[in-house]
Amino acid sequence: MGLILDSSVIIDAERRGETVERLIERIVRSTGDQDAALSAVGLTELVHGIYRASAPQIRSRREAFLNELLSDLTVYPYTKETAMLAGKLDGEQQSKGVVIPFADLLIGATALALSYSVLTVNVRHFERIPGLSVVQL
Repeated sequence: MGLILDSSVIIDAERRGETVERLIERIVRSTGDQDAALSAVGLTELVHGIYRASAPQIRSRREAFLNELLSDLTVYPYTKETAMLAGKLDGEQQSKGVVIPFADLLIGATALALSYSVLTVNVRHFERIPGLSVVQL
């Protein structure tokens, strides 16, 4: 089993001034020694945050944090199979009146396709995805 890290976990750690090493140690203490990875969609969210930074020093700090993190983690792509799963989940849930924010749907579908859990700071959106194991950090 493994973990797909939601961007909220990374953003929270970076904003608190935590090092990548410290973040990984905290994840291992909280969840055990599992494979931890990012989804390509989560990576997109993190890069977006770099370019939305309000000051050059914030942008630089975010970019350095992400680059260090990427040297330690695998990034799983958004595949055709994941897209099929996400479309199925979204259609089924919306037919029941349940709306899942699109990026979270894609991150969750990536985790499901890998038989991974999602590690997040905010479980609310991911709990709407049937069959997904969600772990709060």
